[in-house]
Amino acid sequence: MLTVHHLNNSRSQRVLWLLEELALPYEIKFYQRDARTMLAPSELRAVHPLGKSPVVTDGEVTVAETGAIVEYIVDKAGGRLRPAAGTPERLRWTFWLHYAEGSLMSPLLMKLVFDVMPRRAPMILRGLVRNIATRAKAGFVMPQLGTHFDFLEAELGRSEWFAGAEFSAADVMMSFPLEAGGVRAGAFEGRPRLKSFVERIHARQAYKSAIEKGGPYVYAS
Repeated sequence: MLTVHHLNNSRSQRVLWLLEELALPYEIKFYQRDARTMLAPSELRAVHPLGKSPVVTDGEVTVAETGAIVEYIVDKAGGRLRPAAGTPERLRWTFWLHYAEGSLMSPLLMKLVFDVMPRRAPMILRGLVRNIATRAKAGFVMPQLGTHFDFLEAELGRSEWFAGAEFSAADVMMSFPLEAGGVRAGAFEGRPRLKSFVERIHARQAYKSAIEKGGPYVYAS
């Protein structure tokens, strides 16, 4: 049976949701972030050397990285929630599967780092660090995020879901960066399609079931 090594308030919530959508059996092993650093606990390194979540184990198989996990689970489900090979929808599906982490999460992570830096800097340097962080966000990070969010708003004007007319695992992959973007970076401001997308995924029964099983999730409201 699949075991999801689940870290609270993390990308691994998507994995639970996908498994609920596909009605595949699984179990959860829970991990909690360090209350001070907000990093994953060292116990995760016993599962995978990077010590990151999500990780799934399936017998002797260990799979890390959310996109790879999604593909592994979809394969186990016989290709459900994945468009047919050779179709335009399949090409879009593959693009969004990689875009979510490869492109969109990078500026979101940069914003998080620059938000946190001033609070963690020594008091004597805090003003200087705050100034640097503010300039970096205003000059680079937020314009980059604006470009991405505008692109995504336009793409959702092409079809109801990211890969086409049908809900797919690509929408599961896109959920976390858009949820985080809405909370951290104003993704929904002036972008009704992005807001509607997140509202629609939050209304799905499988999403709600994943929250019930995975525990409190800051991006679910």
